[in-house]
Amino acid sequence: MTVWAAIGLTAVGCYLVKLLGLSVPAGALERPLVRRVAVLVPVALLSALTALQTFGTDSGSVVLDARAVGVGAAAVALVLRAPFLVVIAVAVLVTALARALGG
Repeated sequence: MTVWAAIGLTAVGCYLVKLLGLSVPAGALERPLVRRVAVLVPVALLSALTALQTFGTDSGSVVLDARAVGVGAAAVALVLRAPFLVVIAVAVLVTALARALGG
């Protein structure tokens, strides 16, 4: 399969998924269970992505390096109720410092 065929197939698939989402009846989206799940799914996906990018490698093994230190510092900043931009800045600075020190 060529790259352009894969891109075209992906575009068509994305369009069909979007069309399927628009065809769901409004009554089904107003159910309390669906609303609770819709609120929690983005948090779960972001948490999984963060964990995978922080602790995972291409080989599938778990690794602890400067990224883990940065996420830990961000968690501490969140517990201390720092603003979001401060949390990001703390994570970046701590990760950079850990890498500079050889981590």
